[in-house]
Amino acid sequence: MSRQHAPQAPRSAAAISRRVVPPVMRTRCDNSERIWQSIIAAVITCCWLAPGASAKFSGAPQTQEPRSPVSQDAVQAHVGKGYESLQNTDYENAAKEFEAALASNPQIGRVRFQLAVCYFALHKVEDARRELERLRVETGGDPGVLYYLARLDLQDEKTASAIQLLEQIASDAPFPDTAYYLGAAYLKLGNLTAAEKWLNKAAGVTPRDWRVPDRLARVHIRAARREEAEKQFAVSATLRQSVDEASRQGMECVQSLQTRPVEEGRAICQKLFDPTDPDKLATLGLIYGKNGLHGDALEAFSQAARLDPESFEIQHNLGLSYFRLKRYADARKALEKAIGLRPDFFGSNALLGATLYALRDDEAAYPVLDHAHRLKPEDRESEDLLFKVALSLALQRYEKKAYAQSLAYLRKASELHPDSAIVQARMAEVGRLLGDRSEARKGDKNN
Repeated sequence: MSRQHAPQAPRSAAAISRRVVPPVMRTRCDNSERIWQSIIAAVITCCWLAPGASAKFSGAPQTQEPRSPVSQDAVQAHVGKGYESLQNTDYENAAKEFEAALASNPQIGRVRFQLAVCYFALHKVEDARRELERLRVETGGDPGVLYYLARLDLQDEKTASAIQLLEQIASDAPFPDTAYYLGAAYLKLGNLTAAEKWLNKAAGVTPRDWRVPDRLARVHIRAARREEAEKQFAVSATLRQSVDEASRQGMECVQSLQTRPVEEGRAICQKLFDPTDPDKLATLGLIYGKNGLHGDALEAFSQAARLDPESFEIQHNLGLSYFRLKRYADARKALEKAIGLRPDFFGSNALLGATLYALRDDEAAYPVLDHAHRLKPEDRESEDLLFKVALSLALQRYEKKAYAQSLAYLRKASELHPDSAIVQARMAEVGRLLGDRSEARKGDKNN
């Protein structure tokens, strides 16, 4: 069975198959040995990601590695758990994991930023400000850092300071609602001209945010333009109703797919298909995906990605949809974008690794799966797939007589599955070819 036919039905939150150990390495191999007899039987399924605002951080202060590889693995495990908790909006546990990672390696800027975001969400104002001020110095004023400092200033009634910070980042805003907060801040200070300018810009950037016309209406009232104010209040009310209606339609869609024939359910769900609203499209894609309608999910996520290409959740779900449809090359593109937006989310890394394995690109799959394993070392499914890829690369290097590289991959496989007799035998064989007597003796002893 070829890798292209491997991915099948879902099994668990990070389900990558645990199957038969690959064939024993020989001096010669045929195609049947290149394509393992049994590979991925299940893939990531419960990690359809709900839409959410991913915290953006572009600053990259130098990272000082921990003193030992073991501590580095521990740091990566804490980071991985932190990102999973963050994705589930469990800010309390996310903060604990990020704190643990930073205790071992204080120089990981992206983790410190996420910790600050957690503190912000938990209303731990002093803690959030402390971390953000440190990052402000280390990054030279990263826009994401300045955005959250401005938000803290607004909460602390430091409106002038917030405006100063928001003005610095408004031309290249890290978040879509930057213009809204800047306009609202000017309104609070009574600068109606500046408030109207930035709120009008916000209306163009986030046309479905009901807060924007609400604040514009207040500008018009204070400027004695009551007719314009009433128009904006009406727009705001309509947008609020639209949010409520979308929620109702989503619930109706879920119920119809679970209780009616597929075609009837699909007809009801299509009410959510608004080709101009990425949030509705993402919600619709989630519902379709969780109900096994991957073709319909792909249509929704593809359109959502065109409207909001910088959404981590949309790119991840788009990649997952392609994967479920066995369109691995397309899945790779979307998942690489997702990882570019959030490098340390285990689910995306594990799924990309499985995708690359299905594409027979073991060279690319290895570092991705290795990173996934470091992020979540307790996940046996991703560990087993990394083991298979390591053995595959060891075989490839062996056939090319690159014995030192082959041994390095075998050592990785042995680290993952220390009781594997096949791995120990191959290490002994390669050790003899390299003249490494200690490696040969270890292999012979284990056999």
